Amino acid sequence: MIQQGLLADALRQSIIDGEFAPGSKLSEAMLAGRFEVSRNTVREAFRVLAEQGLIEHTPHRGVSVAAPTIADVIDIYRSRRTIECTVLRGCEPQHPAVQRMTEALAEAERLIPEEEWRGVGSANMAFHVALVDLADSPRLARTYRNLAAELRLVFLEIDAPRALHEPFVRKNRIVLDALLNKGPDAAADALEDYLIQSERLVLGAFSRMGKH
Repeated sequence: MIQQGLLADALRQSIIDGEFAPGSKLSEAMLAGRFEVSRNTVREAFRVLAEQGLIEHTPHRGVSVAAPTIADVIDIYRSRRTIECTVLRGCEPQHPAVQRMTEALAEAERLIPEEEWRGVGSANMAFHVALVDLADSPRLARTYRNLAAELRLVFLEIDAPRALHEPFVRKNRIVLDALLNKGPDAAADALEDYLIQSERLVLGAFSRMGKH
């Protein structure tokens, strides 16, 4: 049985892992049974996730996973640049979280030949979560995990997993190599370039899909 109060964290991680697609309905009864908690606990988790922009309550339709808009994409990437580039520029390259970045990147690179894109996406997320952990700030870590869940919903809206993940795994390698060999400033510069290109790709895809 999951401990009361941790259900929101578990559901957020499920979103980060790509388990729930944008717009999919969430059943109180199903989640209560799955996690062995009361329906009141599920409703409280829904309240927390709604405040974080991850789910939506629609009258007469119930609760569903949020479907990001173009405005959401722009704000998410603005937040990513502010958090990730700032953390990287001020980090210590010998920080233990660098090992987690290395392991996550190796996992993504291992999965690419198998075209296991959901796993690649999860490993890519783990790389960036570890990057933010370089700051040793629990508040930043919590903020970024919420942002990562919103970002995963953005990616799930686009049915082009290879284009979304493969080139940016290579860019993660460039960022990590820059951090280890050239220092934090070079790594932050590489990451900023990465995030600008990623935002353009996502916005272009949203535009082609007719999203607003």
